[in-house]
Amino acid sequence: MRIEDRIAALRSAGEEAAWRIRTVGRVAAKTGLIRSIHLPGVKALVSELIRAKGKVDPSLLFHVLAANDPHRTALVGLAAPPGGGVVEERAYSFHEMNDRIDRLASALHASGVKPGSRVLVMLKNRPEFVLLQLAAGRIGCGAVSCSYRSAPRELEYMVNHSGAKAVFFDVDAAATVREAMGGLRGVGRERCVSVGGEAEGFPSIDAFMAGARGAPPRTREEAAVVMYTSGTTGKPKGAVRRYASGATVLALAFLGETPLEVGEVHLVVCPLYHATAFGFVSFSYLLGSTVLVLREFRPEAFLAAIERYRVTTTAVVPTMLHRLVELGPEVVRRYDLSSLKAVFTGGAPLSAPLATEFMDLFGDKLFNFYGATETGIVTCAGPADLRAAPGTIGRAVPGNDIRLFDERGRACAAGEVGELYVKSAMLIDGYHADEEGTRASMRDGYFSVGDLARQDARGYFFIEGRKRDMIISGGVNVYPAEVEGALHEHPAVAEAAVVGVPDPEWGERVRAFVALKPGAEADEDALKAHCRAHLAGPKVPRDFVFLAALPRNPTGKVLKRELRAM
Repeated sequence: MRIEDRIAALRSAGEEAAWRIRTVGRVAAKTGLIRSIHLPGVKALVSELIRAKGKVDPSLLFHVLAANDPHRTALVGLAAPPGGGVVEERAYSFHEMNDRIDRLASALHASGVKPGSRVLVMLKNRPEFVLLQLAAGRIGCGAVSCSYRSAPRELEYMVNHSGAKAVFFDVDAAATVREAMGGLRGVGRERCVSVGGEAEGFPSIDAFMAGARGAPPRTREEAAVVMYTSGTTGKPKGAVRRYASGATVLALAFLGETPLEVGEVHLVVCPLYHATAFGFVSFSYLLGSTVLVLREFRPEAFLAAIERYRVTTTAVVPTMLHRLVELGPEVVRRYDLSSLKAVFTGGAPLSAPLATEFMDLFGDKLFNFYGATETGIVTCAGPADLRAAPGTIGRAVPGNDIRLFDERGRACAAGEVGELYVKSAMLIDGYHADEEGTRASMRDGYFSVGDLARQDARGYFFIEGRKRDMIISGGVNVYPAEVEGALHEHPAVAEAAVVGVPDPEWGERVRAFVALKPGAEADEDALKAHCRAHLAGPKVPRDFVFLAALPRNPTGKVLKRELRAM
């Protein structure tokens, strides 16, 4: 390396270190972190950093929180019964939460799950989802998030592809696990654990933990989370995220763009197997806040929880905003929502009319962010931004370097549409067992998930579409090839193509175009039933269009632009 290059590299590293120090100091003062740390917390922090020897994972934070504020409520599980309101099922203080994480981690270790292994979590929104993610990290395991709506074939794929050695499943998904058991490699029934009740033939989580006491053995293995997201092959990709100090600083940088402060109350309503929900849980715990986990989103139960627990922040997908607005002013004003400071939304396009309607009804408390499992949060638009630039995803969060490139790889000027690439400390390590997929998403250290965007002269970014054919329905990513593959397995289907079409409630819905084999018969109900047997609910097409043949170009490629125009 030339001396000039070395000097430039040192200067860049110095500037980066200075930015990190300034960011931590600024955000710690703004949020009240500095005032909230007591001597026991400081001692625990120093002790954990020394023991970690540079290997940091989120579970270490709970040693500190348990020492700093042991009796504060940390985690609450809520149910939303059909009759209305919310019911509290279980609450943990920070001391109890840290002890529970230790016991789960010890039980995992005792069962033969070793550092570097994977633990798959397939739960509804329950406190155990949070606890298991952290317990896996405490023994140096990767926690694999999986939708509880997964079909047996999908579960089998994720267990085998990730190499998971244990599966924790929601009791309501027991039938799915039973059907998939024969195809699960390396996971016996003794490590398929039911959560939320007894499931015949499987140990319950209480039985699994019986006898586990104290902290697990320390490990030098780096913890990770693996979140599966659809990829270009149509099969889910396992996005692997490890933890580094730079990611923590970037998380603090995002918090600095929000009104969040220490010791507040965050309400979880998005599925915890999505990056959005778990990301905001992590942000909340960085500030020592209380986290409420609502099992199922129901609009009035959501409002009742805000009133009862004086909720200050929550994260939703636009579909949920739509359902809240549908309640109307008369219903919304029955509830005291004065504690609410910020509603974060992402995971799907937010239309300008919906943003305005929501803020007119709930106040200017809406924050629209853009990000992905692979990138973390990249941009954020506050209420003033959404008023000034309707439809925007905001400006870059400090610490994110965004580039827009056109199809020839040239940087886009203001107003031009290009593929959005980002570089930050939040980027994933790559896709598990998929070097080709990782390389295809990278450009000179920048990562893209295939979204197309433009930036206006004021610095606001706007998403214009997706380079790939990804469909986002109610915040859930749906890749057409996977749905098409399931349809092609039906004996009556000759060919099928799937596209996303605009939907006022879901953002997009899945529409299937199908050509049947000569003489074969199948109606919409039959094809929907077939899809439900092979796909998670959000991937099942909402409507079908039957054609004699699909439109194709001379090379045989289906012309999806013509299908979208129908």
